[in-house]
Amino acid sequence: MRKRAAALCGAAVVMAATFTAVPAEASAPRTAEPVHAAKPRWKNCATEKYPTLQCASLKVPLDHRRPRGQRITLALSRVPHTAKTYQGPLLVNPGGPGGSGLTLAGFVASSLPEKVAAQYDVIGFDPRGVGASRPALDCRPGHFDPVRPDSLPTTPAIEKANLARAKSFAAACAEKYGHLLPYLDTTSAVRDMDAIRQALGAKRINYLGYSYGTYLGAVYAKLFPERVRRLVLDSVVDPTEVWYDANLNQDMAFNDRHRAFMAWVARHDSTYRLGTDPERIEAKWYTMRAALAKKPAGGTVGPAELEDTFVPGGYYNGYWPHLAEAFAAYVNDRNPEPLVEAYDDLGAVDASGDNGYSVYASVQCRDADWPGDWRQWREDNWAVYEKAPFMAWNNAWYNAPCTFWPTHSLKPVNIANGKLPPALLFQATGDAATPFEGAVTVHHLLARSSLVVEEGGGNHGITLSGNACLDKHLAAHLSDGTVPRGYGEADAVCAALPDPKPAAAKASASSKGSTLHGLLGFRG
Repeated sequence: MRKRAAALCGAAVVMAATFTAVPAEASAPRTAEPVHAAKPRWKNCATEKYPTLQCASLKVPLDHRRPRGQRITLALSRVPHTAKTYQGPLLVNPGGPGGSGLTLAGFVASSLPEKVAAQYDVIGFDPRGVGASRPALDCRPGHFDPVRPDSLPTTPAIEKANLARAKSFAAACAEKYGHLLPYLDTTSAVRDMDAIRQALGAKRINYLGYSYGTYLGAVYAKLFPERVRRLVLDSVVDPTEVWYDANLNQDMAFNDRHRAFMAWVARHDSTYRLGTDPERIEAKWYTMRAALAKKPAGGTVGPAELEDTFVPGGYYNGYWPHLAEAFAAYVNDRNPEPLVEAYDDLGAVDASGDNGYSVYASVQCRDADWPGDWRQWREDNWAVYEKAPFMAWNNAWYNAPCTFWPTHSLKPVNIANGKLPPALLFQATGDAATPFEGAVTVHHLLARSSLVVEEGGGNHGITLSGNACLDKHLAAHLSDGTVPRGYGEADAVCAALPDPKPAAAKASASSKGSTLHGLLGFRG
């Protein structure tokens, strides 16, 4: 934290001037209420884990500029308050874009201190296009089915094959959902959130967002500052990098995190027998990748699928024991079965993943400008690859449909805000998905905000994951609005939780952190 924050101390302030203006779609009068929304009719949808969960639906305009036009349906969930003291609705979002928030409401309500959760209606929702909302997108079912072309375009044929996949995905989205794509963006989702607020009969909302959900919350706060009561942002998106630059910077951070995993494997050589030198272990990983390019493990795990399997380890170190077991079995014992199992657990994309990716691409490609000339992608990603090879090209192809997207792009929203009550930000110093610098930038852009830093942490999504120090600040803020006040970039610093033990491969599956990371948005 100190190394990165020192370089940013003066820089983040001037970055506010680099924003473009709020797009026309985002600049409608803030005081006007949307067309009256019927109150949700809540029905029991309890699960064994979340026995008080309720569900409902809400119709909202497809185009909020035409409130009496075509309507779509949002799926909602709720854990109702039980205390006499009622602090209003707490909307929660898991990020993505493309993540379903229905189950997250149950998780948040059960993970907060009971006394705090009892004072809120915890509200989950599937954003437009997602999950149980209707219509739900699935542009090209099976887009990630194995075995895909090698992500590393070392020959023109490989590059052509990957480009064809990206083009076909964008074309499929245009063909199936061309009438919806102009309305799949962050600003439209924010207006949906305000329709939820109105339907709940609340003058103001409380909000907890993870990952992309931090951008969603910050944009809501920009458009409707007078309707925000409490704002909590965990693992903060840098709004000055939406979205092309953000992905290039992610590549660098994920490479660092992958190397942290290699160092962890080295510390546990007695278990994994892969050596004690992280660089040599990393070389073995790339040798494994090269072998899988010639012969995919189990006929399903080629090099692209291998990357998909190990990328989650950059989000959450609770997956490290599982990944290390699979890595060691393949290298030491020539046994591919644990690798296939790890792919099935962490890398494979099912129907909900197809939906999540369809919304992810639709929102990110619409939200901001992307290079329309593939030569720029090629130049930028090879430059990143030279420094950070782990995820560079995998991530490039993941976002490549934006080169061919059928809608014109909007401009990022300037989230700078001096009209809010004190917001609370949480950030790990080694987070790869939303690097630390983004939280510092947002801390400067949101006047009176407070930043709580997990020093030495590398996970993405850090509150309600077992760190009592972080959760103490979250509970205090939701109880009475308290925020810590300190000096420098961080207003409070919490030590990171220890890295997992090798024996924790099975035990971590039932941990709070593992549950949360299973709920966070689709690769975001």
